[in-house]
Amino acid sequence: MPSLRTALLQSSGRPGAVAENLKTLDEAAARAAGAGARLLVAPELFLTGYAIGDTVPELAEPADGPGAQAVAEIAVRHGLAVLYGYPERDGERIFNASQLIGADGVRLANYRKTHLFGFFEQEWFTPGEQTVVQADLDGIRIGLLICYDVEFPENVRAHALAGTDLLLVPTAQMHPFQFVAESVVPVRAFESQMYVAYVNRTGPEGEFEFVGLSCLAGPDGVVRTRAGRGEELVIGEVDPEFLAASRAANPYLADRRPGLYGSLA
Repeated sequence: MPSLRTALLQSSGRPGAVAENLKTLDEAAARAAGAGARLLVAPELFLTGYAIGDTVPELAEPADGPGAQAVAEIAVRHGLAVLYGYPERDGERIFNASQLIGADGVRLANYRKTHLFGFFEQEWFTPGEQTVVQADLDGIRIGLLICYDVEFPENVRAHALAGTDLLLVPTAQMHPFQFVAESVVPVRAFESQMYVAYVNRTGPEGEFEFVGLSCLAGPDGVVRTRAGRGEELVIGEVDPEFLAASRAANPYLADRRPGLYGSLA
């Protein structure tokens, strides 16, 4: 099975400017496709920006709203799948969500962040209730989490047990927590034997200072590609043959003793 070339878009776009953010996404998709990527991953709440304050309700839209339609057009135009973050409206509730659109423009998965971080998110968003959301892309099982979710090892292990090969984590990780990007994410990839694409925002935005450092970590705990602190598009390979060999050599999942872990829940 061929590798899945994956592009990570490290950018904060412009808060509140959906049209401009879509233009940035379109330009990144063109560059990613030109480099042979089959998947482009954008950060948390990329469609609208993260520091959008009390404009969350007016910027939120349904999963099949105009933003989703525009992203689908981008995916089709450039012939690659796109994962992006956005505020999802469902009736009176608003979720911090991410959506995976296939290269044919069809929605493959929609995930709602289950662990909300800080006052801003807890004020405006409803936590999701489905931990494992997956889709298949080019023979690889894709899983979705968002930012803070990946800091809970239970979430990543649930994906491992469900067969996730590549975990996509759009994020808005800020100073002074850069150790998550530097250390926690590669460890999560190793301990649960999967690839993890952690795609961050960058620079100042409202009261926040995002640290960048987006990465694609492999099941051996080695980072395949890493962005710096600025706007950047980086590309790495998700190799299913290497993943299978790594899982055979590191039998964490097979050696688990679930009967001992009941007290953790």
